[in-house]
Amino acid sequence: MNIAVLLRRAAADHADDVAVRLDDLELTHAELAEQAGRFAAHLRAAGVGPGERVGFFLPNIVEYVVGLLGTWQAGAVGVPLNYLFPDAPLRHAVTDSGARLLVLPPGDVERVESVLEGGAPPLLTTGPGGSFAQAVADTAPTDAVVPRLDGDDALIMYTSGSTGVPKGVRQTHRNVLAEAEGTIEFYGITGADHVLNCMPMFHVGGLQLASVPLLLRGGQITLMPRWDVEVWLEIAQRLRPTIGGLISTMMIDVGNRTARDPVRLDSFRFCMFGGSRTPTAAIERLENGTGIPGTEIYGQTEQNGLVVTYHPGEPRRPDSMGRPLDHIVATRLVPVDGRETERSGDRPDDTTDLEPGDPRVGELWVQGDAVTPGYWHLEAPEKWAVDADGRRWFRTGDLMSRDADGYLYYVDRIDDMIVSGGENVFPQMVEEHLAGHPDLAEVAVIGTAHDRWVEQVTAVVVPNRPGVTVAALDRWCAEHPDLRGMHRPRRIEIVEALPRTGSGKLNRPELRRIFP
Repeated sequence: MNIAVLLRRAAADHADDVAVRLDDLELTHAELAEQAGRFAAHLRAAGVGPGERVGFFLPNIVEYVVGLLGTWQAGAVGVPLNYLFPDAPLRHAVTDSGARLLVLPPGDVERVESVLEGGAPPLLTTGPGGSFAQAVADTAPTDAVVPRLDGDDALIMYTSGSTGVPKGVRQTHRNVLAEAEGTIEFYGITGADHVLNCMPMFHVGGLQLASVPLLLRGGQITLMPRWDVEVWLEIAQRLRPTIGGLISTMMIDVGNRTARDPVRLDSFRFCMFGGSRTPTAAIERLENGTGIPGTEIYGQTEQNGLVVTYHPGEPRRPDSMGRPLDHIVATRLVPVDGRETERSGDRPDDTTDLEPGDPRVGELWVQGDAVTPGYWHLEAPEKWAVDADGRRWFRTGDLMSRDADGYLYYVDRIDDMIVSGGENVFPQMVEEHLAGHPDLAEVAVIGTAHDRWVEQVTAVVVPNRPGVTVAALDRWCAEHPDLRGMHRPRRIEIVEALPRTGSGKLNRPELRRIFP
């Protein structure tokens, strides 16, 4: 079933209630449904057919919600693009998705046209005088919903791949609905709930966890297009939302800010946080400074966002992410023999799971209605395993342990992904661009600890001439279009040689030991 059918039904049941808000702009559920119907009609008139893709390169703004709902109603596939993408990943994602239209702020038009080198699809700009608003205003709304089956794609969400090339994660209508229904049931979300959503909607946390469930229940969403801890605290006190969502870096900011000047936020039933492994001290600072007991969440784009968490109010076990949501996904914890074996894919598919309480570390495997059927234009067989009964499991690549009561404890990535400020950064991507520096012979990138970003991108480099300085390298990185944002090395170390294994491979564990 097309998820737009259920969203429109919920809108009709809560027609006069506020659905989405940004600053002084509010849309009721009825107004949201009407505008989405207008955009759906525009897409149909523009020749966008069922299954074709519509891209959204936006911060959290009202047009994002209108556009996605209209896209689904038209039977098309939404492509939420990471608004923090450097040029190369953005170019790949837009091109790979084959987006027929792209919705974006007017201030990004010049950059996108330059990045796509004349190959940009038609662009619809947001804002009061933008072409998106004009298209909605000039088109009569439609109530018709283009039929879609459970297995048809609703979204393609791009996440960095192990080679540094963004992978398009397919999310079907059943995937999105299963995740939303599971979240509604587990957290007890009702039409009386109100989420303060500052998690970006190009992430599953901002879209599948903090937006779609609220819309399906007739609740309300207050959007934040950019992070500002003072603004978040002001909105939380003034509007008194019942649900919050923070990536780990945001949570650390709130905890640090309220440590010196506590703010009691007693309207929240719960506040989700995730995106990075978060130190216990940071979680305690949040509760001490605001009264909010943080609710940890774990998931991936491939799992539509939520696989492990706590019930609201459930006591948190130190360093544990919580327990799997068995009503959303089935999970296995499969023992591993070592990082090199795991990367090579040599381990047989069918192995015995680790029992609860087994102290060993295993890789988390998942299957279920919320798990992606695969990637867009990419087979990635290494991400899947088939057990003796013929069941297909998604290999998360995350190493965990499990206690006797079933609580999971995150250990590490099998690969070497860096999660900085809630953003996934792959060393290979940064290394590729950094290696273009004319004064460097070798480069290696690892994640090292950071008191705010949780992890920071750290570059360890070998110069090819004397006199190369950290300051000069830092300036070069700051000006490189593909090393912006979280991809920019925040720490640079100059060495004479990189550590190698006996086979000549880069010894990343040794590098992490040298540069903690």
